[in-house]
Amino acid sequence: MSRRTTVAAALAVAALTAGATPGAAQDLSGTLVVVNKGPGTVTILDVATGNVLARLPTGQGPHEVALTRDGSTAIVTDYGARADGSTLTVVDVPGLRVARTISLGRHTGPHGIAVMPGDRRVAVTSERSGHVVIVDIADGGIVKEIPTGHPGSHMLALVADGQTLYTSNGGDGTVSRLSVGTATHEASYDVPASPEAIGVTPDGSEVWVGSNEHGTVSAIDTETGAVEQVLEGFEWPYRVLFTPDARLVLLPDLGGHQLRIVDRASREVRAILDFPGAGPQGITLSDDARYAFHSMSREGRVVIIDVASGEVVRSLDVGEAPDGVAFTTRAVSGSTN
Repeated sequence: MSRRTTVAAALAVAALTAGATPGAAQDLSGTLVVVNKGPGTVTILDVATGNVLARLPTGQGPHEVALTRDGSTAIVTDYGARADGSTLTVVDVPGLRVARTISLGRHTGPHGIAVMPGDRRVAVTSERSGHVVIVDIADGGIVKEIPTGHPGSHMLALVADGQTLYTSNGGDGTVSRLSVGTATHEASYDVPASPEAIGVTPDGSEVWVGSNEHGTVSAIDTETGAVEQVLEGFEWPYRVLFTPDARLVLLPDLGGHQLRIVDRASREVRAILDFPGAGPQGITLSDDARYAFHSMSREGRVVIIDVASGEVVRSLDVGEAPDGVAFTTRAVSGSTN
């Protein structure tokens, strides 16, 4: 870590409270969809009240969830016990019900997922088959199979225009660039070993990727292919999440039980939030990027974080072993509980 980054981290609030601030974020409303990995369920909550509206069954070992932009449909990746799952669970969010289960056939170990522009299709990694599959969530058909060219393709990042994908390939320490239009592998980048967490700026100019083996985060300049280490000192850099303006990067550390908020341009750590023993995992943003929703896997809750101040403002009980999380401003009424 550079001296500039070290000093910035020290000057930031180094151990912000993980307790909620009373009365904060009372203006926030909408619906949260959270994967419960252990029990194999997905939980739908009303954010304003914290009430659980539904807890629905998924396939075994669900990990990630993505929401269509209109908030009507959630898609869960059923990873399985040992990357042996082969389905997606499609949830009708306003209807509080499972709409359908989609079989991916030979493409087992589905994990990373992103909704494509138009809200009809999703891109999903298959860790076992070494592909990203493009799936029509309405009819369940696999539209395209894109080889990543490398083993252990776990997470993915989609450029905002929907034309380019990047995957982290834990099997051999690479990142793949894939063309959606031609369904081809375009390039590979060598990165530090055991990459998992990955994110791309909306314009596609920079990809950040975490190394589970070395506890580092690196940035890839997608024009030149240069790979630069930007941060170190992680136990398990679990996810990479850019704000829509790409000004900030949110980096959960599952092993270190922390969240770092980083200025992308300067690489300086703006804040570090400590969650002792809580197991921070999935993370997403409100539409205006004012708030982050961050699952605490060992405590059965999602904390709501004011991104600008770096403070936890609320906490929601979401059930056992939460991981992937998605948010929509769309309100849902009723309850199946």
